[in-house]
Amino acid sequence: MRCSINCVAASSSYTHASVNAPEKILLAAPRGYCAGVDRAVQSVERALEAHGAPVYVRKEIVHNKHVVEQLRDAGAIFVDELNDSIPEGAVTVFSAHGVAPSVHVEAAERKLQTIDATCPLVTKVHREAVKFAEDGYTIILIGHDGHEEVEGTMGEAPDSIVLVETVADVDALEVDDPEKLAFISQTTLSVDETSIIIDRLRERFPSIISPRTDDICYATTNRQAAVKQLAPLCELVLVIGSKNSSNSNRLVEVAREHGAESYLIDNETQVQKEWLDGVVTLGITSGASAPEELVQRLVDLFRAAGTTDVEEFTVVEEDVRFMLPKAIRQATAASDA
Repeated sequence: MRCSINCVAASSSYTHASVNAPEKILLAAPRGYCAGVDRAVQSVERALEAHGAPVYVRKEIVHNKHVVEQLRDAGAIFVDELNDSIPEGAVTVFSAHGVAPSVHVEAAERKLQTIDATCPLVTKVHREAVKFAEDGYTIILIGHDGHEEVEGTMGEAPDSIVLVETVADVDALEVDDPEKLAFISQTTLSVDETSIIIDRLRERFPSIISPRTDDICYATTNRQAAVKQLAPLCELVLVIGSKNSSNSNRLVEVAREHGAESYLIDNETQVQKEWLDGVVTLGITSGASAPEELVQRLVDLFRAAGTTDVEEFTVVEEDVRFMLPKAIRQATAASDA
């Protein structure tokens, strides 16, 4: 049975310039894969097993270079849009970030065999947008312009949604009916920054209504909570994640806000020797789309340099799991029959 990209290959090796070894490493827990990312990655892996290569994926399945490259090596073909480079009828996976309804329509017109790997927590936000729009609300979406999740959410009700990124955006808002407003959020934002924006929305528009439950996902919240407690104990926090990963970038910000220097790295080869000058305790965490393999490779780098004290720093225990998409479950059942 092949090793999925969650596995740590025991024979993996790498070389890197010598680094200063911290006396102690604290590993933030929880870290790394969330349930939505695990579901999305498994969806591509299972699709390749059931249908064979190639399997097409619209956008990056998750925002992590390592994951995308491993899936590409296994036979996945990543495309920006559903254009003519995808043959009619081909197996096509939608990423964890979600897509607008127009993408589903285009896929149906081209008779693609679609597998929707949208995170269920993103789907929840989409449903909120649709419901608020149907009820006649203007919807304030807190998020980052250009992010795939934001584009998909706005596509659910493009005539009813206004995007804000900052408190300044809230202050500049002009709406037709201040009594008929609702807000929703991108799932991977800074918990604290989003709270400040929501507070300002409520100050300006006291009648604004919120979703029944928080839109920022459990994994984003938990990983930021772990870093908030970890950072004051460290001189440096290294965050493993790709530059286009919103939740990974937020972890760097949180670490810096709570007293530690912090850098975002794709993998252990990007560690700079000078970062470790004067570092006694190093914190390590990873974004929700980064596999544990990369964390262990980073730890191995410092063990090789002489660090012997490596400790899990657990703040929250997670046990969330999401069922695989129906199309994957059906394909798997058919291939096993």
